[in-house]
Amino acid sequence: MRRLFGYEERSAALFLAPVMAVLMGVAVFPILYSLYLSFFRIKLTRPNRTPFVWFDNYTDLFTNDLFWVSVARTVTFSVVSVSAIAVIALLVALLLNQDFRGRRILSTILLVPWAIPYVANALMWKWIYDSGYGALNGILYQMDFIDKYMIWLGDQEKTIFLIANAFVWKEVPLATILLLVSLKSIPSDLYQAARVDGASVWQRFVHVTLPAMKPGFMLVMIYETMMAIRHFDLFFILTEGGPGDASHVLSWHIYVETFRNLSFGSGAAMSYVLALVTFALSYTFIRTLGRKV
Repeated sequence: MRRLFGYEERSAALFLAPVMAVLMGVAVFPILYSLYLSFFRIKLTRPNRTPFVWFDNYTDLFTNDLFWVSVARTVTFSVVSVSAIAVIALLVALLLNQDFRGRRILSTILLVPWAIPYVANALMWKWIYDSGYGALNGILYQMDFIDKYMIWLGDQEKTIFLIANAFVWKEVPLATILLLVSLKSIPSDLYQAARVDGASVWQRFVHVTLPAMKPGFMLVMIYETMMAIRHFDLFFILTEGGPGDASHVLSWHIYVETFRNLSFGSGAAMSYVLALVTFALSYTFIRTLGRKV
C-alpha cells in the first residue's frame, strides 16, 4: 500500500514550515487573539479589571447612537465613492480601449495617482482643500466661481463628499486597469456579428460590452467596496472625524474606541462587525455579478 506521505510531500512540508510559522505569527494569531479580546471588557485605564462578558460588547454596539451614526456615514461614503469609481473607470477604460495618438502617454499619467502612497495622497488633498492657501480655493477664486476663500472641510454637508473625491482620485486608476483588461478580452467577432445584425453603438455597448465586463466589474466592486468601508487614512489626516460627526465613519469610530478611549474589547468587537459586513457584501457581489446569464 502506498504511503500517505511520500518523500516529496514531506520535503514540501519541511520547506513550507517556516513560511507557515510566520503566517501563523503575524496573521492568524492576531486575528484569533482579537476575537478572544472581543469577549472581555478590557479598558487599559483599569488593567486589573477584565471581566468576561460574552457577547455584551457586540450587543452594546446596537444601542450606541454614535455607532449607528458612523454606520450611516460609512454607507454614504462607500456608496458615493464606489459608484463614482465604477462610472469614471468605465468611461476611462472605454477611452483607452480606442486607438488614438497619445494613448500611451495618457495611460502612463493615469497610473500616477495609483503610485502615490495613501498618506501622501491624504496630505496632498489636505493642502488642496486648505482654507488659507489651498489650490482649490485659488483656482475657483481666480475663475470668479467664489468671491472669498472657503473652509471646505469645515462644512458638515460637504465634508464626506470632499473626502470621497480624494478617495476616488486615488482608486480610479486600478479600477480602470481591471475594466480595461475585461474590455481587451472581448472577441472582436462579437462586435462584427452585432454590426451585421444591425445593432447600434448603444445596443452593442449594452448587449455585448457590459455583459462581457461582468468579471471586471465584480472585481472592482468587491475590492473598492472593501477599501471604502475600512478606509481610515483620509479621515484621520483630513478631518479626524469632524467637523462634529460629519466624517465619523466606522473605521474612525474603531480607532477612537480602541486607541483613544483604550477600550480594546469593544474596539475588537466593532472590528469583527466590520469584517463580517465586508465579507457579506463581497459574497453578495460574487453571487450577483458572478451569476451566468
